[in-house]
Amino acid sequence: MATVSVRYIVDDVDAAIAFYTQSLGFALTMHPAPSFAMLTRGDLRLLLNATTGPGGASQPMPDGRRPEPGGWNRIQLEVENIEAEVERLRKSGARFRNDVVDGIGGKQVLVEDPAGNAIELFEPPRK
Repeated sequence: MATVSVRYIVDDVDAAIAFYTQSLGFALTMHPAPSFAMLTRGDLRLLLNATTGPGGASQPMPDGRRPEPGGWNRIQLEVENIEAEVERLRKSGARFRNDVVDGIGGKQVLVEDPAGNAIELFEPPRK
């Protein structure tokens, strides 16, 4: 499977690195500047960019809008036991947008990184 890259805009790259590596099992691949880091988890490459800096990801659009963290687009991380993951993350101080939702496709919940970007934790239905 090919590596998939996702870019998140964050307020604090160092805080985001700590959250993703310590709480969600990502590995730091590179951190060449205060405004950028690359992390990996399996075939997922997560690019973290600050809202300021020389890189293209922090530059304003022609209409003046600036990249900012948050929003509803998200990566999905599959977990084996969503309740246990939620409990572990809550103990570490993680913020959640909702409670676990149990639907026909499985269970899911949205946890936020330090900048407010959403990460969906997903537990597929048991066979």
